[in-house]
Amino acid sequence: MQFHHHGYVSGDPKVQPAAGVGIDRPSELPDEVDVLIVGSGPAGMLAAAQLAQFPNINTRLVERRGGRLELGQADGIQARSVETFQAFGFAEEITAEAFWLTEMNFWRPDTDNPKHIVRGGRALDDEHGVSEFRHLIVNQARVLDYFAEFAHNSPARLKPDFGWEFSSLEVTDEGDYPVKVTLVRSAGPDEGQQRVVHAKYVVGCDGARSKVRASIGCTLAGDAANHAWGVMDVLANTDFPDIRTKCAIQSHDGGSILLIPREGGYLFRMYVDLGVVPENDKGAVRKTSIEQIIAKANEILSPYTLDVKNVAWHSVYEVGHRLTDRFDDVHLEDLGTRTPRVFITGDACHTHSAKAGQGMNVSMQDGFNLAWKLGHVLEGRAPESLLSTYSAERQVVAKNLIDFDKEWSTLMAKKPEEFSSPSELEDFYVRTAEFPAGFMTEYAPSILTGENAHQDLATGFPLGKRFKSAKVSRVCDTNPLHLGHLATADGRWRIYVFADQAKAGAASPVADFAEWLKNAPDSPLAATPEGADLDAWFDVKVIYQQKHENVDINAVPNVFKPQVGPFQLTNLEKVFGVAKDEDIFEARGLDRGGVVVVVRPDQYVANILPLTATAELAEFFAPLLRARQLKKA
Repeated sequence: MQFHHHGYVSGDPKVQPAAGVGIDRPSELPDEVDVLIVGSGPAGMLAAAQLAQFPNINTRLVERRGGRLELGQADGIQARSVETFQAFGFAEEITAEAFWLTEMNFWRPDTDNPKHIVRGGRALDDEHGVSEFRHLIVNQARVLDYFAEFAHNSPARLKPDFGWEFSSLEVTDEGDYPVKVTLVRSAGPDEGQQRVVHAKYVVGCDGARSKVRASIGCTLAGDAANHAWGVMDVLANTDFPDIRTKCAIQSHDGGSILLIPREGGYLFRMYVDLGVVPENDKGAVRKTSIEQIIAKANEILSPYTLDVKNVAWHSVYEVGHRLTDRFDDVHLEDLGTRTPRVFITGDACHTHSAKAGQGMNVSMQDGFNLAWKLGHVLEGRAPESLLSTYSAERQVVAKNLIDFDKEWSTLMAKKPEEFSSPSELEDFYVRTAEFPAGFMTEYAPSILTGENAHQDLATGFPLGKRFKSAKVSRVCDTNPLHLGHLATADGRWRIYVFADQAKAGAASPVADFAEWLKNAPDSPLAATPEGADLDAWFDVKVIYQQKHENVDINAVPNVFKPQVGPFQLTNLEKVFGVAKDEDIFEARGLDRGGVVVVVRPDQYVANILPLTATAELAEFFAPLLRARQLKKA
């Protein structure tokens, strides 16, 4: 964390100075806003936290509840999400309070006594080291708390506007705030009062029954639900030996249980199989009592018993897989004719079972994908056409998620005799581990993702996939750290310059690239607004092939040591050597002749180029930098 560059800070360095709309931010919801976020779920809170980093954008988040969420229904936090939390500055804190999921056990009927279950297999959660971060279990409410804290500590001082329910919207295409939104007061002394807010953009994060989705004519389509599960968060005594380990439990004829230990050491969640739902059920299965769910769990767990002492929450749901064909208000036949004004995220546009632990995780990535794009467009960094990439990118991700969840939930509902082998469920879990960990998202070539002409220069950073961190050693202070962990959620592009074999200061391709990056009119840095710090829009880092003690910091080109803040202090923390115990060039398949890796603000690899491909780099950024387009005009 860097601070003091604006002057001495004696308080909490996580609290950034208020700026823009964050100075004297009005407590009352204004009549006009740049972005109106509807719903304070994971996607909405992440989007708000990201947009709070753009102090000149007036973002407001409305939530029909009267206050913070106290008990969330989602709890599985995949490693990709923890990577994201790192960017928002709370990965360490939330990891400390969470349950760490390191192994999953598989129970099945005893061949000698099928009415009893036995442990049949164990699987490590991340056997192949997909991420350095852990798979966590923690209540959704705490995730929202952390995002709320980040948003409030950001320059825009963003706080949710509780007690407002979305009613309807109309895109008028008139004036600077063309989206007319009608809200209804849902809490407080003036409950029931209506008011209208005009917005430039609206983001619907209001769940599976989304009114924002309905307002733009989108519908969820897909498979009808035909299998029911009872889910309960409970405190209980039991002789089941793996009660504090994630388990998939299959009984002979009583159904299945997915067991998820929760944070705190005592609470756990059980998804209890209630069987196939008859066609004429008419919702009767949803009336299954908690007592019936507990009895069913005891039946499945035999010979073990479950004595429930307290029920924190329970519900009954039917597995259904539904998806909208677009994630914004531009109908498919109108693509390319206008840019979107209204967006939907998370459960508003894709629904699936909870057992793969993907809902909250994928929703957060929806919010991350969209928010920085809104920030760039509204600040004038990028053209409005950038916003069309949100639906194009995330709809594909949601479709892949639903396909995976169908397979996983089908396997979970199978009877033991229907499996081709006793270990089929365990084998599937191990084989597909990268998907539920959140790392199979791979954006196709587009305005934001380059073609793979130079993928061979950085085989460990696949184009379109998230930037997989590796260890480096910072030259100025000799600290070993993860390169990817330094990418904060500040809305900036990352340009990682992996140097050729020459030492700093020597005539070399990296020296030529640095000169072009700093001074060329077609360099992306040339779009940086006059008066702003050199690294205001682009975070440029250099990684040399030597160890830190062999890099002369004074010989490093100045573009990698920008002067920042009102005192124009030199930032020395962007220069790295290889770590003593891990060579990032070897670990990530980086060409020894040098390579440039471009990473989006949401941590996905956007382009890979040789150090000499300055024209290609300029061409890549040209359509993404409205500021430079205006300068040319």
